[in-house]
Amino acid sequence: MEQPTPLVFRVEAADVAQRLDRWLADHLPDRSRTEVQRWIREGLVQIDGQKARAGQRTEVGQVITVTPPLPTPSPLAPEAIALAIVYEDDDLLVIDKPAGMVVHPSPGHESGTLVHAVLHHCPQLEGVGGEQRPGIVHRLDKETSGLIIVAKHDRALRYLQDQFKARTVYKQYLALVEGRMTPARGRINAPIGRHPIHHTRQVVLPPDAVTGESAGRDAVTDYEVLAVYAAPVRGTGNAVATFSLVSAELHTGRTHQIRVHFAWRQHPVVGDEIYGFKRQRIALNRHFLHAHKLRIRLPCDGEEHEFVAPLPAELQAVLDQLELA
Repeated sequence: MEQPTPLVFRVEAADVAQRLDRWLADHLPDRSRTEVQRWIREGLVQIDGQKARAGQRTEVGQVITVTPPLPTPSPLAPEAIALAIVYEDDDLLVIDKPAGMVVHPSPGHESGTLVHAVLHHCPQLEGVGGEQRPGIVHRLDKETSGLIIVAKHDRALRYLQDQFKARTVYKQYLALVEGRMTPARGRINAPIGRHPIHHTRQVVLPPDAVTGESAGRDAVTDYEVLAVYAAPVRGTGNAVATFSLVSAELHTGRTHQIRVHFAWRQHPVVGDEIYGFKRQRIALNRHFLHAHKLRIRLPCDGEEHEFVAPLPAELQAVLDQLELA
């Protein structure tokens, strides 16, 4: 009978004094915190060989061992939804996800997701990585288009996820943001955590003035302004708005990271109704954020491969309507 493969982590100095369930959820991006808590209750998580508790605080040097349960057949029904497949081999798929498609099922999105479409294309994915999100290596927001990787088996899933955890994956996004962003090239290094009031949102949580510590998780985004555009503001006569097309490289993978970082810098992503302007200055039924490039080592040969997804037509049409400033 097949036995589950334990996952072993060592707590580094930067990760001390965190709740175990939260720490594990951050280090297992394909798993929810609720699922991690269930594993802890079931005795599947140990710290230095002893049964762990969800609220236990991490200490430097601890060895945390997770023995996830064997995957069970997925109850999800495959759906014949067209996929833009950029690359495929025996280990994985690289897909250019359209805006508006949710990656995996969640309340309110029980059908029509990327997972449903992938299960139709690759029925053998059932159970890989968890029954509600088979094969999902990383995620994109619903309204973010672009490159996403799906593993076809557990070995490939672990191989790919290890690279995301080690932060060796190159992830480049294209975004159109409000205003002229200065300087034209820079780094945003600002910790991100859950909003204290609006729990579905994320927010930059600056270090405490006394302790110098932040309740947020480290988040680093490098950016470069590729072009600056100008356009008349609707309904304001002669007023002109400026916009910056930026390339953003993620060094961490926090929820909504690019959107939160640029909004914090007073340059929210165009079309972002959560973190952006209440009154949008460009008519767009999604936010202007696209996962453009992805460079990662593949299980088949251990070599780095780069994949590119061009801007989708609806985003290119926005740029075509603007004038260079």
